[in-house]
Amino acid sequence: MRITDLLKKEGIRIGAAPADKAEAIEQLVALHAACGNLNDVAAYREGILAREAMGTTAIGMEIAIPHAKSAAVKAPALTAMTAPAGVDYGSPDGMPAKLLFMIAATPDGDVHMEVLARMMQLLMDMDLTEKLKNAQSPEEFLALIDAAETEKFPDEVKAAPEKKEGFRVLAVTACPTGIAHTYMAAEALQKAGEKLGIPIKVETNGSGGTKNMLTAEDIANCDGIIIAADKSVDTARFDGKPVWSTKVADGIHKPEELINKIMNGEAPVFKADKKAEASADIGNESFGRKLYKHLMNGVSHMLPFVVAGGIFIAIAFLIDAASGVTGGSGFGTTQPAASWFMAMGKAAFGFMLPILAGFIAMSIADRPGLLVGIVGGYLASTGATFADPFAASATPSGFLGALLAGFLAGWLIKMFMKLCDKLPKALEGLKPVLIYPLAGLGIVAVMMCAVNPIMGVINNALSSGLLWLNQHNLGVVLGCILGAMMSIDMGGPLNKAAYVFGTGMLASATTESYQVMASVMIGGMVPPIAIALSTIFFKNRWTQDERKNGVVNIVMGLSFITEGAIPYAAAYPLKVIPSCAVGAAVAGGLSWLFSCTLMAPHGGIFVVPTIGKPLLYLLALAIGSVVGMLMLAILKRPIKNED
Repeated sequence: MRITDLLKKEGIRIGAAPADKAEAIEQLVALHAACGNLNDVAAYREGILAREAMGTTAIGMEIAIPHAKSAAVKAPALTAMTAPAGVDYGSPDGMPAKLLFMIAATPDGDVHMEVLARMMQLLMDMDLTEKLKNAQSPEEFLALIDAAETEKFPDEVKAAPEKKEGFRVLAVTACPTGIAHTYMAAEALQKAGEKLGIPIKVETNGSGGTKNMLTAEDIANCDGIIIAADKSVDTARFDGKPVWSTKVADGIHKPEELINKIMNGEAPVFKADKKAEASADIGNESFGRKLYKHLMNGVSHMLPFVVAGGIFIAIAFLIDAASGVTGGSGFGTTQPAASWFMAMGKAAFGFMLPILAGFIAMSIADRPGLLVGIVGGYLASTGATFADPFAASATPSGFLGALLAGFLAGWLIKMFMKLCDKLPKALEGLKPVLIYPLAGLGIVAVMMCAVNPIMGVINNALSSGLLWLNQHNLGVVLGCILGAMMSIDMGGPLNKAAYVFGTGMLASATTESYQVMASVMIGGMVPPIAIALSTIFFKNRWTQDERKNGVVNIVMGLSFITEGAIPYAAAYPLKVIPSCAVGAAVAGGLSWLFSCTLMAPHGGIFVVPTIGKPLLYLLALAIGSVVGMLMLAILKRPIKNED
């Protein structure tokens, strides 16, 4: 790593006159801050001072090289300063320091040691150090170091790779719903690439399909790939390339850090499983992270069936209600039009559990997992057992059973595939068309018939528990919890857990399950609306840009797109997140208290006609949003200067 790669002309100060060592350190730290090298200036300063407390970093010969490894550093960097009058730096030879370099290093690796070693080799040249002390401009200072490095390390110049054409960094972004996070992460990475001067191409795996797809040529010529995704994406194409995988939220909040991981060579080389078309097992991912991605892969494929089917069923109820039907066992099917919508909605809804389990299993075991997952999800929806294989009187294990089917079936078939690696090569062609499907069906059939009775009991207990909570006036507590979960991480794991629970309960088709869905959706609507109201009624808390963008959040909130609040939560997490969570909890609790129900799993204000007691539901939304706004006004003080 060359010194000139780490030192910018903006990080060089010529002719400084610090009064003492402390002021010299402060000026060098300020240069790092001005160059954008730090995440946290105060934390980095503490690291430098802690190192100095262990002993001076002056090396004699009028030179000092303070340095520190700190998490506050974005990427390894240098700043430099000349002080013609000198500054007392506690040098071993008693000489004042006139030439000072400050190294900022990240906690991982030993970059600072490499930089120190190289600088010592260069600065032992007295002629060079004298010229650096007398440099008249940052440009001259940099030119002197560049010339000295070129002369001292000529092999580096000869071995320097030719400048690559095309994109240096590639990225793939994907979130379970494929709506907000996917495109927010892509935009953040694109802007970070432009800021850093690094050409980047971002592929989005959104709800409308894959856009800006990475080509084989792009992949062959790039330095590495960032995968910012909360669901499985095709990774086999990245075989042999450095790949850094992380959650989609990091693509939104830490785009520069992710790009620097590729450029600094921190990403591990990915080795694809040649026996599968895709693999999500990236080296830097934890087991919990992989579990989450498998789950979200199932959820993202399930959502269209839930949303479309749920709204069709809600329309069926609306038609019957408009016809004067007030309820009963045939509610939603008494009119021909209602019956048609109900049949079509239930057809789509019937695929919910098989699709969920199927794509969880496929995420784990690739295509051989699809059959076992889909069959497992279907058996969970019927409740088939050994004694009652056609489920004539069995209790379905439902949503929880489908989750178990997806994960267990995926892992079991993956283990079976590894065992099959020992079979003769002559049977290779039979594996995907005969051996895997046949064995997979047997595995999942036995497994689900064994676990369905247990999961059915748990599923019934969950439904009974909801009924008990409602009968004992404790349903409000559940509504508050679900509302807060939808708001705390705004599209993250807690938000998705609450939403998946709500949509899963819709299959029960009970009043309590519809109350759950109502509390879930209202909790996701509050954060953007609360922030928008704050930007309107408490303008002195926000900058002009924040106020301008705040109005858009009203539309996003009413549309049940919680992610509109993310930029504000990222900028002021300790103020925005608690305020929104409290407001959402109030709204969720009031929704339950008012006995509001929701049969559609998405849509926000646009599905109000499908909501039981819509006026009270809107009142709960308004109260929760105002509570969030007022709490935010208390926690966030007025800004004195927009800049």
